[in-house]
Formats: sequence, C-alpha cells, structure tokens
Amino acid sequence: MKYDSTWESLDSRPVPEWFADAKFGIFIHWGLYSVPAFANKGGLAEWYLHALKNECEHHAEFVEHHEKIYGKNKRYEDFVTDFTAENFNAKEWIDLFTRAGARYMNLVSKHHDGFCMYKSDYAWNWNSVDVGPGRDFCRELKDACEGTPVRFGVYHSIYEWYNPLFLKDPEEYSRKHLLPMLKELIEKYEPATLFIDGEWDYPDDTWHSREFLQWLYNESPVKDYIVPNDRWGKNTRGVHGGNFTTEYGVIGLNNEVITDREKPREECRGIAGSFGWNKFETAEDYLTEGALIKMFVDLVSQGSNLLLNVGPTPDGRIPVIMQERLLQMGEWLKTNGEGIYGTRKYAVKDSGDVRYTKKGDVIYAFLLKFPFGSIVLDDVDYTDGIKVSLMGYDGEIKAENENGKLKLVFGAINPDEVKSKYVYGFKIE
Repeated sequence: MKYDSTWESLDSRPVPEWFADAKFGIFIHWGLYSVPAFANKGGLAEWYLHALKNECEHHAEFVEHHEKIYGKNKRYEDFVTDFTAENFNAKEWIDLFTRAGARYMNLVSKHHDGFCMYKSDYAWNWNSVDVGPGRDFCRELKDACEGTPVRFGVYHSIYEWYNPLFLKDPEEYSRKHLLPMLKELIEKYEPATLFIDGEWDYPDDTWHSREFLQWLYNESPVKDYIVPNDRWGKNTRGVHGGNFTTEYGVIGLNNEVITDREKPREECRGIAGSFGWNKFETAEDYLTEGALIKMFVDLVSQGSNLLLNVGPTPDGRIPVIMQERLLQMGEWLKTNGEGIYGTRKYAVKDSGDVRYTKKGDVIYAFLLKFPFGSIVLDDVDYTDGIKVSLMGYDGEIKAENENGKLKLVFGAINPDEVKSKYVYGFKIE
C-alpha cells in the first residue's frame, strides 16, 4: 500500500506487530550532558545546557554548580574532551539488555544540544566521530544487536536549541537540515524504532513531518518494520503518528492523561527522575525492584510497552544500580515472560490486586501480592475443565466455581518454592 502525505492516510498504516509483542525496551540518554551529570532533584540532567543559558526555574542553581565545579570560562562545548567513552563496550551493553529481557533499544542519536552520537554530514565537527571519543555509537550498537533478541532503534530530537538556522527560520531549518539528517540516519543505520522529540513549539507543517513520514512508509529501507512515535508537531501527540508515547504517565503538552486509545502505547521514563545520568540522585530516588515490576505489569495489562531509561557515565559504563534493576526485571521475566511477550489486553483494571493479559485462548492473571487463601477473578468466567497453574511453581492451584466466576484456591504455598517475587502470574487455560 502507498501512503500519501495526509494524516488520514499516514495514520492508517498499522503499527508493526513486533512492537506490540515486544513489551520492554531500553532507552539510552548518553551524550555531553553525561559529563556534568547534574540536575536539581527530579530534574533532567540532559537539559544542562538549556538550564545554564536560560532564565528557567533552576537557572541560578545550574550556574552556581557550573561555576563552582568548572569555573566561569568552561563552556558546554568543552565537555567534548571529557566525553571519552573509554569503557564503552557495545556487546556488553546488549548482553545486559538481553539478560534484562528487553526486545528493543533506543539510543539518543541526537538530543536538543545538537551533538550527534554517529557520523553525520549535517553535524560536521559536532558528532562523536569527528570530535571527542572518535567513535560511531549508532554503528557499534547496531552491530552488537545482530543475532540477539534486541532490535536497534533511535531517538532523535527535531529541534536544536542553538542551531543558528533553527533560531532564524524553523521551517527552513527543517527543509535544509532536519529532513536530510533524518533520511541519512534511517538509510545508514536502518533502525527498528524512531522516537522523535522536541516538536512542541511548532505544528507538523513547520517540521514537514507528513512529507517525511510519507517517505519513511513508502520508500525507506525500513518501511515494512519501523515504528515511529507521535511527536511530529505540537498538534500530534496522542493524535497522529505511530505508537502513542506517554512520559512519566502523561501525554500531550497539557499533561493530558492517556486513557482509552486503541493505538499501541509506550511509557518512557527513567528508573529515577532524570533521563541523562544525574550523579546527585540517591538510592531513594530510584524505583525499587518491586515497584518497577508492578508498574511494568500494570502498563502491559493496559496494552502499553515500557521504554525504561538508563543514563550511562561519560566513560561508557551503565551505573550499577541501573544494571541491578535491569537484571531484576530479567529474572522476573524468566518466570513470567510467557504472560507478557506477545500478549494483548484482556480486562483493564483501575484498582485492586489483579492485572490481566491474554494470548489466544489463554488468559494470564497477575496477582500484585503473594497468593494466600483464595481469590475470585470477577473478569474470568468459570468453565468445566478449566486449568490453572502458577508460573514458577510446581504445586497445584485449584479452580472452583464461585457464582459463575473463577475462584483460585491456593492452599499453603511456601514462598521458597515460587520462582517469582512481587507479582505472581497465573496461566488460565
């Protein structure tokens, strides 16, 4: 099918099924902002340059920190000499993501500062190959994904805070800089995802978004499998594009909470408050293992993926607390992944201790507390011959009829005999 440059046509393209099957991806915010690695509590370290130069809420705090640590003459651009990546190993990263159970990753190929993490003809001397580490991180990670369950994808900022052409004329910037750069990125690295951001000041007409998506869907080398998101203009979030992206639970520019939309969704967030590494965040700022797993199950039960962020250090290491959380996710998914990957919504619960998914004729019920005594599943009808098992447990789970609904009777379960924690998945056949 050929798509024209109207939203009606572009929105008719189905989001490729692999994305709805994948459920779990890894976001990677890594760049020059990883050198100062500073933000206020709950702030975004990747916005360091913007906070330094603009009279925003925390401007004075950033300036005070910068001058104290680096002096008044240190420019943001000078951080490129400290962005060394000497300990970066793409295969080790992808091995970690594989062990975490992730099925795709999004590297920030360019954030709002304009610095590219790959060789670009449109960012001469302002990319990781020409200056700094002298390495093409898109290429290294793309190659490391080959032969693994993890698909390579990218995040790319539409705007650049201090690009002279953008400041002069955003529409001309889009035609002469943004669109050629995006096509170069797609053709060189053939990503499976394209997470666009930084669109909020102008409508999609300014960015020529529909023109680009028409090319992406009809002519690009990834037209059959790429998944773009919905950030193509200040008028498009939650309305147009590929999958709908929430961020810390909200979508749109007015903190509209996404509710009942049928397109595949994806929640992106950090394990703590920042996307880029903020070395001033403490252990208390990070989601616990249990909170992370419960949030993940809640999202999947609503038909959403989780794009969980890591913020590496400037020398190329993923902080240990982030590694630990990813590995904890992977351990839980080893036992319960059958009820996660490839599933779809069954009955979305706003409250209570049960979340559901389905795959074919099989229903999966996830209990957000340890199974004790019994529970009635009001959303599952009882039928003769119904079979129930607890994933990661060899003991019997009894199925009983409670006024036409399925009642699970657990008996006395020894926690040491269950290969799961925090959330317990029941397979109902």
